[in-house]
Amino acid sequence: MVLPSWSRDSPPAPDRVVPVGRVYSRRAEVANPCPILGGEILSSGLLVTSCLNALFDKPMLVLEWRKKKSIDQGKRAKAEVRKRERERERAGIMARSVSIWLALAAIVCSLTVISAEESESKEFVLTLDHSNFTDTVSKQDFIVVEFYAPWCGHCKNLAPEYEKAASILSKHDPPIFLAKFDANDDANKELASKYEIKGYPTLKILRNGGKNVQEYKGPREADGIVEYVKKQSGPASAEIKSAEDASNLIGDKKIVVVGIFPKFSGEEFESYIALAEKLRSDYEFGHTLDAKHLPRGESSVTGPVVRLFKPFDELFVDLKDFNLEALEKFVEESSIPIVTLFDNDPSNHPFVIKFYNSPNAKAMLFANLSAEGVDSVKSKYREVAEQYKGQGVSFLLGDVEASQGAFQYFGIQESQVPLIIVQNNDGKKYLKPNLEADHIAPWVKDYKEGKVPPYVKSEPIPEENNEPVKVVVADTLEDMVFKSGKNVLLEFYAPWCGHCKKLAPILDEVAVHYEKDAKVLIAKLDATANDIADENFDVKGYPTVYFRSANGNITPYEGDRSKEDIIDFIEKNRDKAVHQESAKDEL
Repeated sequence: MVLPSWSRDSPPAPDRVVPVGRVYSRRAEVANPCPILGGEILSSGLLVTSCLNALFDKPMLVLEWRKKKSIDQGKRAKAEVRKRERERERAGIMARSVSIWLALAAIVCSLTVISAEESESKEFVLTLDHSNFTDTVSKQDFIVVEFYAPWCGHCKNLAPEYEKAASILSKHDPPIFLAKFDANDDANKELASKYEIKGYPTLKILRNGGKNVQEYKGPREADGIVEYVKKQSGPASAEIKSAEDASNLIGDKKIVVVGIFPKFSGEEFESYIALAEKLRSDYEFGHTLDAKHLPRGESSVTGPVVRLFKPFDELFVDLKDFNLEALEKFVEESSIPIVTLFDNDPSNHPFVIKFYNSPNAKAMLFANLSAEGVDSVKSKYREVAEQYKGQGVSFLLGDVEASQGAFQYFGIQESQVPLIIVQNNDGKKYLKPNLEADHIAPWVKDYKEGKVPPYVKSEPIPEENNEPVKVVVADTLEDMVFKSGKNVLLEFYAPWCGHCKKLAPILDEVAVHYEKDAKVLIAKLDATANDIADENFDVKGYPTVYFRSANGNITPYEGDRSKEDIIDFIEKNRDKAVHQESAKDEL
């Protein structure tokens, strides 16, 4: 509907209806008489009026004029009566028309409000579950899925940003879809297990109908999500046609891989694109026909060659082996500094993440980097790192000020710095505290040769252990659990775990039940403050409860967390011979 320009803010009141037969001026709201009337009312309520001037083309005699005037006056009187009747009739029509217009305007306004409300309430994030996940994903070449839990605080914080990003990406050509999947729902857990969901929120990029799965490693705010997802949905490698293209891609703060080729075809090029597809979530890739566009390295090479640019060490490195496995190893190893620096500078943090994600053993030297004499330690450490380059060990130098989280995780103290700690892929750790510069090379050599005993993180042994549930630490695990000759129920817990807090009073009741049974021990171990050196205990979540019988059988507890069920479990699994001997002793 086209509303009158004079009533777009508010409709006219009934007493402002313009009588038919008058010219309506939109500018001045003045009714002007017109000698000859003509008009029609449009469905929109607009009054269209035409005014014509009646002209006589012949003169009249005065008598005839008077006679005619008298006759005409009578006719005009009758005409005036009919005219007023017609005006009243048309005024009624006009009033009804305005009423219709008001009704239609109200409908339009209400529809506009409804449309706006629907737009605001519409969810752009697709909701998936076990019933529609496979069908939806199989139809998409590219989709991002958030695996979440309704109770997860981080998921709640992400939700509005994720929805905003989904709204923006829905307008992309073609649209890019973001979805969410409640991995905490029992009906959905089988699918969540398939995608190895171990924490919330976990975001994954699914390509080619779900055949290729990659971790989402981008930002968690809307604009960052949009930028990252757009880049991930495009080509894995961007063509570099000029020095400007190269400058825009490579920069001076990030790692970028560029393939130089004589032509964009052939086995080498296909292998390179396969590498880019596989590692695109971790690195940026480009390809070019002309090495002269690139900022560093030999410009006369025609390829095929892969050149990795980095903001540290030698700044670039080349490889001509196009075996996919060799390419991947080259990129992973070359993208980690010989010595990764961990301090409060955020620009170093991406390289710290790569260090921890490396498949190598991880050697970490922690020191006060502003202290006097630390330069000699740093220099010797770098020499050792260069000596063992490519031998399965990555090296990190951490400033004490930025490393408090690492100190807590490893159970080490500031009083022990400078120190080196090495963590193997099997979880074993090796520690050298209070070292001097000359200690570094021989100690690392001994570690490589297997001469250094493992370090086990342990809380101090409690001076008193009088509560019903006994406290076990790493240094007492062997004596209290494996050598005690008792049937031991051992809980592995985390102090912050809500489920552990709920279980605590129940275990107290169980422990009180067995207070007079010398052959049963109820115990707990803080798994966040103590290393679990024994591989018999597979602790992946909290609480985890194991029972070790006096004869050495180890059984995980998977029953209900009630006093009755736990006692029943202990009685079924305890060493019966020890139980009988204990009963005889009581007699």
